[in-house]
Amino acid sequence: VQLQASGGGLVQPGDSLRLSCVVSGFTSGAHAIGWFRQAPGKKREGVSYIKSSDGTTDYMNSVKGRFTISRDNAKNTVYLQMNSLKAEDTAVYFCAVGWPSIPLLDAEYDYWGQGTLVTVSS
Repeated sequence: VQLQASGGGLVQPGDSLRLSCVVSGFTSGAHAIGWFRQAPGKKREGVSYIKSSDGTTDYMNSVKGRFTISRDNAKNTVYLQMNSLKAEDTAVYFCAVGWPSIPLLDAEYDYWGQGTLVTVSS
């Protein structure tokens, strides 16, 4: 299983970015794909997830209303649309695949991508 995250960059506060996560070599049934982030000196935290079974999504409180997760099954890709970015969104963003009981908990995920850096700064 391989995950390739991309789309990060340097943006100003209030700008938007769309992250992509391409998943390959993965054919199992019900699972979730999550986005996580880790800021310098901080623990990794769950940002959002989407379940393959029914498309259920959820978000960490600080990004609700600003971030949207979606998927394109034909392209094996999950997106994270990030709007109204803030300085505190600065982090390395990772995507992961797993069968989580607690979908925003990173320990519940088995396969991880390499991360893409998002920097929000004026």
